[in-house]
Amino acid sequence: MIVITGGAGMIGSMIAWHLNTVLGRDDIVIVDRFNHPEQWQNLCHRRYANYLDKDELFDWLENNTSIDAVIHMGAISATTERDFNRLVQDNIRYSQRLWTWCAVHHVPFLYASSAATYGGGEHGYDDDESKIDPLRPLNGYGYSKQFFDQWALMQVKDKSATPPQWCGFKFFNVYGPNEYHKERMASVALHSFNQFREHGTVRLFKSHVAGYEDGMQLRDFVYVKDAVAIVAHFLMHPDKSGIYNIGTGKARAFKDLATAVMIGQGRKPSISYIDMPQDLHGKYQYFTQANMNKLRAAGYDQPFHSLEDGVRDYVQNYLMQADPYC
Repeated sequence: MIVITGGAGMIGSMIAWHLNTVLGRDDIVIVDRFNHPEQWQNLCHRRYANYLDKDELFDWLENNTSIDAVIHMGAISATTERDFNRLVQDNIRYSQRLWTWCAVHHVPFLYASSAATYGGGEHGYDDDESKIDPLRPLNGYGYSKQFFDQWALMQVKDKSATPPQWCGFKFFNVYGPNEYHKERMASVALHSFNQFREHGTVRLFKSHVAGYEDGMQLRDFVYVKDAVAIVAHFLMHPDKSGIYNIGTGKARAFKDLATAVMIGQGRKPSISYIDMPQDLHGKYQYFTQANMNKLRAAGYDQPFHSLEDGVRDYVQNYLMQADPYC
């Protein structure tokens, strides 16, 4: 049995998709709490054994110890969350309880960290664990993920009880199917598609940093199917533990992404530029690019979708279909 927290979210439901369609497994327990009225549709095409509310999980675990792995994707993922007490409870304490349970019961623990831990990138984007402490996230969400990464490493350093395998995944800019419930926090790919369909143009943020033209802010965009394939790789290689970047290693401009979305619909691109919201000033990354050397050294040798290929699959096989869910 595999437990996936956040299993009705974008990445969690796509991990379940990979387990169903690639690995042929349906012995999955989905754990989540719906915060959007249509989020249930992320599970319509999945095969799984049970669904639990997040507050039911620990009671359920007391009577179900035959667990192959816990894949912990559940969290408050909004970078704009201002209530740090909520971030502490959901992103730190809940994760610590799961880590401890996995350590006691000798169950592998794979969890979601975030590229938001890298902050403005002044210390680079290297997942070398010796370089994590100096990182300075730009928002409370990023700090909650940074805190847990540091806490996990401290457990290892102090020789405290740890799961037999533990992996923290620093997800970069993931886009793809099943993100429709994320609203403002959805990828620029989805926002671009919706804007172009409704207005005939895509709106991108103007640049407020010297050296970056409007729309040329750079991110490491990774297609969700690649992201979940990496998680599955570690599930199949329980001898590998540590913190790993999940990106592509190649930064691309938001303008490139928006253009690919419009071309994917077979139409001529049109882009306009708007001012960045005030609440994002000073908290917005202008460049991210994952160092992928550590992941490759861990044996993951599969190619990544190019930005154009990933966007084409997303647009044509999901967004333009009557049923966009994977």
